[in-house]
This record gives sequence, C-alpha cells and structure tokens, in this order.
Amino acid sequence: MKSLRELYKIGKGPSSSHTMGPQKAAKLFLDRHRDAAAFEVTLYGSLAATGKGHMTDVAINEVLQPTAPVTINWQPDVFLPFHPNGMKFTAFDNAHNVSDEWTVYSTGGGALSEGKNNDSFDTPEVYEMNSLSEIMKWCEDTGHSYWEYVDLREESDIWDYLMEAWRAMQAAVERGINHEGRLPGPLNLARKAPTYYVKASGYKQSLQTRGLVYAYALAVSEENASGGTIVTAPTCGSCGVLPAVLYHLSRGHNFNDTRILHAMATAGLIGNIVKQNASISGADVGCQGEVGVACAMASGAACQLFGGSPSQIEYAAEMGLEHHLGMTCDPVCGLVQIPCIERNAFAATRALDANLYSAFSDGNHRVSFDKVVYVMKQTGHDIPSLYKETSAGGLAKGFNIQPIPQM
Repeated sequence: MKSLRELYKIGKGPSSSHTMGPQKAAKLFLDRHRDAAAFEVTLYGSLAATGKGHMTDVAINEVLQPTAPVTINWQPDVFLPFHPNGMKFTAFDNAHNVSDEWTVYSTGGGALSEGKNNDSFDTPEVYEMNSLSEIMKWCEDTGHSYWEYVDLREESDIWDYLMEAWRAMQAAVERGINHEGRLPGPLNLARKAPTYYVKASGYKQSLQTRGLVYAYALAVSEENASGGTIVTAPTCGSCGVLPAVLYHLSRGHNFNDTRILHAMATAGLIGNIVKQNASISGADVGCQGEVGVACAMASGAACQLFGGSPSQIEYAAEMGLEHHLGMTCDPVCGLVQIPCIERNAFAATRALDANLYSAFSDGNHRVSFDKVVYVMKQTGHDIPSLYKETSAGGLAKGFNIQPIPQM
C-alpha cells in the first residue's frame, strides 16, 4: 500500500475525483505543452455525466485557459475500459495540428492513473501488509497498536503531515459552522451547519452530542460543496465524516493532538486498505466506497481513542463499512449536495454507534473487515452505472429540477 499522504490530501472541493483529479491532470499536461496554441479535453463516462455539477470544466479551464483556448467535449455515454472517470487531453500547434494526446483516469481521492502497470503516477509501496487481518495479528503478536505500524512504515515526517491535515480539518469545521448563506448551484440549498450548531447548544447533553456532530459534519461538507479547502478522508464527497468525529471527541472529551493524530493514522490505514483492495471512487463502486469507507475510518478512529483493542477497532471499522453496503451514488443535478451532505452527518453519528457497539463486545465477530471490503468491491461492480455518479438514476432521476445542461 501507498503512504497515507496519498489518502489524506488537502485541496479544494467539491469532488476529489471530478475536481481535484482533473485539475491535477490539466496542470501536468500544461507543463508539457506551455507553447500549445489550443487545447481540447474530452471527458468520458461519469466525469462527463456529472462534470458540470462537480465543476470539472471550471477546474480544467482555470489551469489551461490562461495559456490557450480550451474546448471541452462531453461524452457521458462512452466509458473507457480502465475506469469510469476517463479523460483525454489534446494539444494543438499553431497550424491546428495535433501535437500530443494523453488519456488519463481520475481514480478517486484525487489520484490519477494512466491505466497501465508502472505508469508515471506509481509511487513507492510503503506498507508490506495489505489486509487488516494481517495487521491486526501483527498488533496482537507484538503488543503494538495500528498507529505504531504506521509509524514503523512511514517516513518520520508523517506526523507533521498528519498535523497539517488535522489543522485543515479543524479549520474547515470552524469556517463551516460560522458560514451562513446559500450553497452554489440550482438547488438553492441554504447552509445548515450554523443553525444546527446553535440549536445543539440548547439541548441536554445526550442530544447535544448528536447535534454537534451533525453540525461539524455539515460544516465540512458544506465547505466542500462551496469549493472550500478540505481534506480527502478518503474523498471530497465524504470529507465531513472523520473531521466531525475527531473534532467532537477532541473538544468534548479533551483528547490531545497526539492522540488525535494516532487515531488519524489508524483511520488512514483502514481507508488505505479499501483503496488498495477495492475502491474509494463513487464512479466505480458507488457511495459505499466514499461515505461507507469514511464511516469505517471514523469508527476505527473513535474506537482507538476510547481504548479499544485491535480486534474491537477492526470490528468497529467492519460495522462502519458493512452497514453502508450497496449505497448508491446518485447526486441530484450532479452536485455534491443532495444526498451527499446529509449522508456525511448520518455516517458520523453511525461511526460513534459502531464504536459503542464494539466497545460492548469482546471484539469477536463472524464477518471480517477484509471480507466486507471484498464484498463491497463485488457489490459496487454489480451496481448499474445509473447509480454510480452519473446522476442518471435514483434520487437524481426522480428530482424535479432539471440537471445542468452539458454544453
């Protein structure tokens, strides 16, 4: 598996696969063709189907247009073989002859691939064990924790990087709970985080906890929907879950930064295992790979903070993912708003429930986390493309607002 740096990425929303990935690809292509007279970008499959709502064209144009005119072609019905998020960049010379073409895929979490072995985006393998069962056994045999395995395998500055990510998460929460107004796009949604935060303070402690976690998750997700700076955990569309849980526990239970970073390391390990063995791309496996994985990460992090054993942490993560199996990705109008924002809030509280449930257990259970990851991958590939970030089915199809036209 790759470094946790590849999982936790600090950047602007609303989508890691549809915004961050394409913008990164545009920057790389521009670096190779700064003398181009014109550019053409063809978006395929899911990128084309929901690209307008995810601001894919805006992200690409921000990079390329200052250098040369850009034409963007939308091909939502054409799916390239490697991944649903395919794109082709073409550069033209002054005689309008093609000087170069490059096909690349945005595979989720801001990552890119050329769809071949040993491509230019390959980074070093950091972790020799790729399953949670293997790592859990190592923990039990050595007496170490999951975060200590991260410490053993990563470079020493990983903790500085995780601190940077934790600060970005906190900043997103705090901006979001103080940011009133309307979210961009045709749905005309009002931000809810400030209201939830104020209302939560008036409830008794038992309900206040839930209300605050809702507010924190909404805050980050609404910042993401507005193109604000967030941390992929594991994606932009699911970026509100882990920060909400960590922010709540750090404030409500006085966990210090060191313990939060250790929890982030364990959460990252959980997300990395899914990324390695299945997918964290909504276009590939549906929302189970985004919000479901985020819930598993937050569940494991919370369980560790409350003193869970390696087996209890594994159980919490398993429940966080298992109970999102089959969740579709059907964003209304292609925006990361309905149902995405609410899903982040509910997944954050479900993570706290998974922690509590596992805490009552001895950690023994029948279905392993790794088995659920395998099932999630198979389930995701069985789900029709209508329900995998194309806005062609489900909630998106049944909503009465017309989708943003593809120009």
